[in-house]
Amino acid sequence: MNQNEALLNPTFQVTEQSATGNHAIIHIEPLEQGYGHTIGNSLRRVLLSSLAGAAITKVSIAGADHLYSTLKGVTEDVLQITLNLKQIRVKSASDQAAVMRIKVQGPAEVTAANIAAEAGVEVINKDQYIATVGKDSTLEIEMNVESGFGYVVADDKQNTTIGEISIDALFSPVIRVSYKVEATRVGRRTDFDRLILDVDTDGSISPLEAVRQAARILSRQFVQVYDPIVTEEKVPEPSLSPEEQEVLRLTVEELDLPTRIANALRKGGFKTVGDLVGAPRGVIAKVKNLGEKSVVVIDEAMQKKGVTLGE
Repeated sequence: MNQNEALLNPTFQVTEQSATGNHAIIHIEPLEQGYGHTIGNSLRRVLLSSLAGAAITKVSIAGADHLYSTLKGVTEDVLQITLNLKQIRVKSASDQAAVMRIKVQGPAEVTAANIAAEAGVEVINKDQYIATVGKDSTLEIEMNVESGFGYVVADDKQNTTIGEISIDALFSPVIRVSYKVEATRVGRRTDFDRLILDVDTDGSISPLEAVRQAARILSRQFVQVYDPIVTEEKVPEPSLSPEEQEVLRLTVEELDLPTRIANALRKGGFKTVGDLVGAPRGVIAKVKNLGEKSVVVIDEAMQKKGVTLGE
């Protein structure tokens, strides 16, 4: 196989050399010379920025009106609690928003294991510490979970509900990615590249699946370059005022047309002014029991309402 065929029909392999929990070393080889850095850098950027994930975006804590409140019988203040909640990693089976709740009666040490989540939502790091609740005290928290990409700062969100606190959200399921390129040999050739990816995730997705998802995203972007899908841009319809909308809702009888013409229009499928607006005059003239003279009468009646037939 010559180099051109090798580039158009690559035969490299993707293998996990080691995988422990949420960490894996992944080898991609043999690559044509120079493609180790080309593919490695592209995958790394997409892995860190473009994979969808879920995170806690808003928090409501019973007894707390704002971020700097304190809670009776709870060691941590609201700010410390929200910082701990930010560390909770979540996996969601849906793109829809969901709710998780905590209600703990003290004395108790509250962790993510105390979270009650809706169906389809799973807490990954259940050992994450949240707060310590004293005797005869209760901690109640409601958390909104949303899906998204990358890192979203709380200040970017609109929040109008009293007592609801927005928090920074890290949606990306990939925590860390690094790569390096080594030379490798195939037969007599010693100038092939071996790409070594070192990937850590939050546990909501395996490192190998994360790499595959990143590759799919890149593939779809590149396909659009050489085989683009062109979508027709829809021209937005002009918005109508309440008065104009009211005119379009008028029945043909309300145009004060002769009964014969109104009945013929209704039988022909033209029941309202909205049905008539823009309708070609030739089409109206062909309606049974109508003709060119009737079209003139209809158009004059419509012009009195500020609308016309089509040409």
